[in-house]
Amino acid sequence: MRKSRSPVGWFQPGEARLLGTDLVQDALDKVKLIQERLRTTQSRQKSYTDRKVCDMSYMVREKVWLKVSPMKGVMRFGKKGKLSPRFIRPVEVLQRIEEVAYELALPPSLSSVHQVFHFYMLRKYIGDPSHVFAFNTVQLDGNLTYDVEPVAILGRQV
Repeated sequence: MRKSRSPVGWFQPGEARLLGTDLVQDALDKVKLIQERLRTTQSRQKSYTDRKVCDMSYMVREKVWLKVSPMKGVMRFGKKGKLSPRFIRPVEVLQRIEEVAYELALPPSLSSVHQVFHFYMLRKYIGDPSHVFAFNTVQLDGNLTYDVEPVAILGRQV
């Protein structure tokens, strides 16, 4: 059974007053309380979202990391897990297409992949040779996937 939406149903049966002005005033107070709580909730959610948003822009000829990690529901590398590579080697920005789209200078092995990427797929590269992923060890195909083969068996269970 569905609850009543009228102001009469907002009060306990014993405390509802039959005076018209008091009943209306109580209903208006409840509406103001609900509106205040909605504003508080919206403000909290906006602060959570604003914390994650960052305005990134990349200059032409700047180096960026290209994100290739699996997203939710998308299996780009065939395997998902915390040890799978998140970004491939730094690539150069050729030009800015729009505010959020960049054309990249991809290596010849990725010639079948479209060269324009959204800025969420890019991360700023700070020059450090130890960060470079060994790109030659992984052969990527057109949809940015590769086959993972085990290197060694470390243990067995019976």
